[in-house]
Amino acid sequence: MQIYILQISPQLGINDTVNNGARTARSIAASWDNQWLNLLQTNTSNNLYGSLTNLGVFFAVGTLLFFMVQWLRDLIDSEYSRPISAFIWPFVVVLLLSNSGNGSILSNLTLGVRNFINSVNQQVVTTADANQTYQQAVSMSVAEEVAGSLLRPCQSLTGEQQTQCFAKASEQINDLWQEYRSLYGNKIWIDRLENQVNQIRFGTGIISDTTFNAFLGNTVQTTIKNFFFSLQYAFQNLIEATMLLIAALGPLAVGGSLLPVAGKPIFAWLTGFLAAGIAKISFNIVAVLTATVIVNGPGQDYNSNPDLTWFIIFLGILAPLLSLIVAGAGGFAVFSAISSTASLVRERI
Repeated sequence: MQIYILQISPQLGINDTVNNGARTARSIAASWDNQWLNLLQTNTSNNLYGSLTNLGVFFAVGTLLFFMVQWLRDLIDSEYSRPISAFIWPFVVVLLLSNSGNGSILSNLTLGVRNFINSVNQQVVTTADANQTYQQAVSMSVAEEVAGSLLRPCQSLTGEQQTQCFAKASEQINDLWQEYRSLYGNKIWIDRLENQVNQIRFGTGIISDTTFNAFLGNTVQTTIKNFFFSLQYAFQNLIEATMLLIAALGPLAVGGSLLPVAGKPIFAWLTGFLAAGIAKISFNIVAVLTATVIVNGPGQDYNSNPDLTWFIIFLGILAPLLSLIVAGAGGFAVFSAISSTASLVRERI
């Protein structure tokens, strides 16, 4: 789930603002997908992943000596049982690092795991956000600022000039209410915001900063919300970049897995990749659940006038931190499970 930022500007129409943001989000998401394909499947003999695969092969050859020393020792001490099971590792490493030029088995498996994580993430978001509650909460958070940016230039005018300014601004704001109602239906929070705008437009004509800010917020809140929207979007792209970086380092982890140690690097690599996926899914779950609380709470109360700046701060800082903590705990559990399973299999073979 990609979230785009509404750039609040009275010079742009509401539909143009929303559509431009949506196109930007889709363009960036498609760019990440293309980057994954270019790195892991397109001409992997000559690109960065091919170079890292060659380096992984070099690591595998270098660590093969340590593996053989340990293997011969086990052969002498363990009466063939452990040496036979351990001898599987060289075959696994060779199989994963073999590169045909259009992607190795490792690159295809990595891309498959990433697609599976994205599929699960999309299913979770679609199921939890079936009624567009997340986008509703975001719209509730920025609607005041969008309306305020259109009405604020009229504040310094008087008489007929102010009346004409309000009328022109209201035409654009009515497009906003129409857009919201077409997306979400007739919602109480839309009626409440529309009433606040009408109180300013058809008021006494003398509007103080205190009165204006009480209805539609102030420019400081607009700046804060845009900043934390940017942090949220940066975190989502950071997760994508982290997963791609971990994927690119896969050949090095596989090449170092011949070291005679209990915790194989390939297990740590797989754990890191899954942990990044858990962070991505956790962030979306937390964001959607929090948005549901807002939409089903103050969004349904006509008399409430909530300041949703906390929601934007939550999305920009607290939700990413929470998702990283959950990912760290989940990654540790996955690593322990993989290591225990590998030890059990080695003992049984």
